[in-house]
Amino acid sequence: MAELPSGTVTFLFTDIDGSTRLLHELGAERYAEALAEHRRVLRKAFAHHGGVEVDTQGDAFFVAFPTASGALAAATDASAALVSGPIHVRIGVHTGEPLLTDEGYVGHDVHKAARIAATGHGGQVVVSDATRLAAGVDLRPLGAHRLKDFATPEQLWQAGDGRFPPLKSLNQTNLPVQPSPLVGRKRELEQGGRLLREHRLVTLVGAGGSGKTRLSLQLASEAVEAYPQGVWWVPLQGLRDPELVESTVASVLGAKAELIDHLAGKRLLLLLDNFEHLIGAAHVVAAILARTEHVHLLVTSREPLRIAGESVQTVEPLPNDDAVTLFLARAAQVEPLAAVEEICRRLDGLPLAIELAAARTALLAPDQLLARLDQRLSVLTGGRRDAPDRQRTLRATIEWSHDLL
Repeated sequence: MAELPSGTVTFLFTDIDGSTRLLHELGAERYAEALAEHRRVLRKAFAHHGGVEVDTQGDAFFVAFPTASGALAAATDASAALVSGPIHVRIGVHTGEPLLTDEGYVGHDVHKAARIAATGHGGQVVVSDATRLAAGVDLRPLGAHRLKDFATPEQLWQAGDGRFPPLKSLNQTNLPVQPSPLVGRKRELEQGGRLLREHRLVTLVGAGGSGKTRLSLQLASEAVEAYPQGVWWVPLQGLRDPELVESTVASVLGAKAELIDHLAGKRLLLLLDNFEHLIGAAHVVAAILARTEHVHLLVTSREPLRIAGESVQTVEPLPNDDAVTLFLARAAQVEPLAAVEEICRRLDGLPLAIELAAARTALLAPDQLLARLDQRLSVLTGGRRDAPDRQRTLRATIEWSHDLL
């Protein structure tokens, strides 16, 4: 195997568009032949322009190039060579300065290149702004796009003049950009993703501060590609009248007709966040399910909606290892670690309480904070100023629950 380039490196990711459909159409034997020819063509183009194959998984390639111009030339040649065959690949190209270790590349540039490739369509070459600048070439602008797991929108470009549908980025959504990665919740994400694929209504149910909203936003962002008409977040915490839920959803969607008429024929996901105080509007959700075919709903609430077709997923507190990880990620001071672990145990793994406790380490060391947790309602304050009022202190969260009763 050739030596992997280091320093400034341009990554190229490929993936076959519609591989399952092609397998069904061609049959196993013909598909295997087409797949082998596709691999031969790609490897020839990569090698000709100085690319080094880093990894191959299934029908996808991960290749590193010492120059941006070489990567673009290889991508263009590969797409052109496949144009007359049954297989077409989407290609993403991005330039960065990753860390090269004995086990391969490490760094966010690797993930960004993969995310860029995932936005494209068969036969399309999608290029980051960093690669365009490094290669010094003129490309077709595709606009700024939000990529999954990246907070800042990325300016993307297309190599070649082909016409394709809109990129499959997070742009078909109003989901808020998260300032930090989700901690833990791997099992919950897998379960929630499966439920969303199998059911049209999934309700995340849990106590106040258990992280339902954050989990739902991650689930929704990971499901964007499944919904051509988008994923739409409808925050309901500021609403008090259940009669206003339908008009609020319509407003978020920019509906000019009645909500049901606007949704007819669309394949989209609605995230109705903080529904517990508006249970009287459950009939709106029931009507959407009954009168549309492809609209899915993800709801966060402290209790189930109890309507036909609902699948309920309970959101439990974090296990202690993940709770400690969350505390360390948010804290200004992290010593002594034993005090941090005890704080997380005392707070029962409740994400909101842990974030509020971590915020207090700007003033108190963890062992000092631990000593004051008997007065946790007065200590656990000072949440993010841009958070809803009920999430700025633990007392406010409990008061919200009391008011619901």
